[in-house]
Amino acid sequence: MFMGEFHHSLDEKGRIIIPAKFRNELGSSFIITRGMDGCLFGYSLNNWDVLVKKLSTLSLTKKSSRLFSRFFYSGASEVQLDRNGRVNLPVNLISFAKLKKDCVILGVNSRIEIWDAASYQEMDTEMADNISDISENLMDIDFD
Repeated sequence: MFMGEFHHSLDEKGRIIIPAKFRNELGSSFIITRGMDGCLFGYSLNNWDVLVKKLSTLSLTKKSSRLFSRFFYSGASEVQLDRNGRVNLPVNLISFAKLKKDCVILGVNSRIEIWDAASYQEMDTEMADNISDISENLMDIDFD
C-alpha cells in the first residue's frame, strides 16, 4: 500500500526522484499514465495488471468506456528506475500534468500520484475545505 506525501523536483531532463519508500513496491519498472484531476498515476506492474483486468470489462459499445480507455491507455508508459531512484517522465505526461520544477508525489493506496506543486496545493486546499461533505457522501465509517 502506498501512503504519504513527498516533495521532489523535476530536473531539466524530465527526471524525478521516486521516494525510497515507494521503490520496493513499484519495482524497477512500473507504469505511469494520465490520471484524474490533472495529475499522473503510477502503478506497479502487478497493480497495473489488476486495473487492466477491471477495465477490460467495460463495454466497447459505450462511448464513455471507449473514451476513458483511450484516455487512460494512450497516455501509459512503462518507466525504469535509474540507479539514483529517478524515472524519466515522457514529455507528453509532463505536459498533461503541467509539471514544472516543484512536484508532489503522493501514495494513494494502490497507486502513486505525481502533481505539480501549485496544482496540488490548490486541490489540497479545496479538498480540506470540503472533506466533511465529501466523506459524509461516500461512507458511513467512524474514524474514532
